[in-house]
Amino acid sequence: MAQPLPLKTKFFNEAISFLGMAIGACIAAVAIRIFLIPNELIDGGVVGISLILARLYGSSYLSYFLLLLNLPFVFLAWRYIRRSFVVHMLAAIVFFAFFLSILEHLPAFAADSLEAIVIGGAMLGAGAGLIIRNGGCTDGTEILAIIINRKKGFTVGQVIFFINIFIFGAYGWIFNDWHIALRSLMMYIVAFKMMDIVIAGLEELKSVLIMCSKPDKLSKIITLELGLGLTFIKGKGGYSGEDRDILFIIVERLDLAELKELVLREDPSAFIAIENLHEVAYGRTARIALKRKVKK
Repeated sequence: MAQPLPLKTKFFNEAISFLGMAIGACIAAVAIRIFLIPNELIDGGVVGISLILARLYGSSYLSYFLLLLNLPFVFLAWRYIRRSFVVHMLAAIVFFAFFLSILEHLPAFAADSLEAIVIGGAMLGAGAGLIIRNGGCTDGTEILAIIINRKKGFTVGQVIFFINIFIFGAYGWIFNDWHIALRSLMMYIVAFKMMDIVIAGLEELKSVLIMCSKPDKLSKIITLELGLGLTFIKGKGGYSGEDRDILFIIVERLDLAELKELVLREDPSAFIAIENLHEVAYGRTARIALKRKVKK
């Protein structure tokens, strides 16, 4: 069985994660209050829907819309993702809603449309990237996208893109102004790219190769604690000439930080190689196995 981390170490790691999420939430909230709302721009996902409702009913309700609209996705994360992740997701959402509320009367930054798109998008993406990098999530549509990916095979990026195109289209239709919808889409692209930069170029999926001294023990811990499937690859040390098993894992970016922490906790001398994956195709047998896993 895995040796539990000392209480002080565990508390310190969690405190650093929550602090990172709080900083990210503050940066994102500032971007929304001083750039997005004054220029009638919206983000994608739940934040975008919340901004549309806030424009209809008043920006003072933005925090409440964000909390209410994310609640169903918190339940989905509890049911299908991982319960430990739900704690970080809830914390990130509460931090975000809190900063949006206390910064409601922050004066707008005098910027033209291009400045608002670039600077506002960069700040929003940086904040969201810090939240994800520390294990949190403020956009429930990403949870929905992961579940659809597991059940139907569409990539996370495809699902999120479809949802956001619908949101931006609805925004232009509701206010009969397609210029604000197109400007919002441009801002979203800037935010998305900045988010990737902050989280070190993470894509929707990563392939991970792990070389360690006790692959059998580590594989059981990864399976039990994270619920991730993995494959053993036969390898041979180039210097030692010893036969060894290499663990191959495909992981979503939300699980990557916890996977690295778990591996290095169990084997500080382990070697981890991580690569971007743009697409994964499942055969019929693998798809059935994934559906059974999701139902469990």
